[in-house]
Amino acid sequence: MSAPVILHDAMRRDDARKAHAAMTLCQLIYGAYHVSAKVALNVGISQLVFCVFRDLIALSILAPLAFFRERGIRPPMSRSVLLSFIFLGLTGVFGTQLLFLIGLSYTNPTYAAAIQPSIPVFTFLLAVMMGTEKVNLFKMEGLMKVGGTIICVSGALVLVFFRGPALFGNQDAEFTPKTVIIDRSESELHGWLVSSFLDLGLDLWHIGVVCLVVECMCMAAFIAVQAPVLKKYPAYLSVTAYSYFFGASIMITTAFRFVREPKEWHLTQSEILAVIFAGVFASALNYGLLTWSNKILGAALVSLYNPLQPAASTFLSTIFLGSAIYLGSIVGGVLIISGLYMVTWASYREQHTIVSGNVIASSSDIRDSEPLIHRYGTGDNKIG
Repeated sequence: MSAPVILHDAMRRDDARKAHAAMTLCQLIYGAYHVSAKVALNVGISQLVFCVFRDLIALSILAPLAFFRERGIRPPMSRSVLLSFIFLGLTGVFGTQLLFLIGLSYTNPTYAAAIQPSIPVFTFLLAVMMGTEKVNLFKMEGLMKVGGTIICVSGALVLVFFRGPALFGNQDAEFTPKTVIIDRSESELHGWLVSSFLDLGLDLWHIGVVCLVVECMCMAAFIAVQAPVLKKYPAYLSVTAYSYFFGASIMITTAFRFVREPKEWHLTQSEILAVIFAGVFASALNYGLLTWSNKILGAALVSLYNPLQPAASTFLSTIFLGSAIYLGSIVGGVLIISGLYMVTWASYREQHTIVSGNVIASSSDIRDSEPLIHRYGTGDNKIG
């Protein structure tokens, strides 16, 4: 009688393996997106214009897929779900994308990559406060979750801040973050947001730092809130499409408010390629995989893959830019993988304990019910 439970456990483990692979692929794509976005920003494209074209491309892919593939399983829309979609679009699409590019413009790629490991910390805290993530510090699994998160974040920080000697690659071909455009004339960036910070006495560097911190908080809120939404609205493609619809609507409205020059909407060939890559892969594919993985793994474990972004950027920079791989990159990568393994092991142990408890409960119910069945039989004609 416990065979269906065991089969369900095997299917969950298979989906979990696919979700882990999907999240690894997402971080590799984000690493490539960082490289292409830096090239586009160096050319001079407006951050808002870049995000608008990126979101329109992604929405044109996600909306038809969600409409046709989930037509029969899409539940009816409620007011709470609608408000959740608006919040997901505001944080995960509008806030995350735009604030990252603004922060990248006013700081440098090294610092922008260094701040991303704070996403698992914010997500973990939000998930615990929302009750979607259970942590028992008196059990080994809870200690492994907390310890794995700390080790994973520490590995990402080591990856960025500790360099050490060069082990592979050409050290002379290193990409210098200071070459990123900082003194570009961006009309929308001198709007009310930047002016308000400048009035407070902050320079452009600190404005960029604030934008990156808020970007990480937006992404953490997106992942943490999306997990319970998927339980109420289990059509993951539709969740992604609706979120992108509201996020793109806010982005377009903001762009028409701040981008006044028609020439800023004209893209060069390299900018078009960067926008297409961002819309198809970094947006449509990645957000779809992230939403599906969030449904399988949960918010805390999904966010824990974000520290892989600096490692992915380093790896891709070595391949395409000839940058050197330093000792700090190796040490940081080992710590990140170790932390991910610890949290994955703890999550698996918790799920295995729950499934084992269900099997024992099912077996107990069967044993308790057998006397009731035999009680109605007499002699050899027992009902069984």
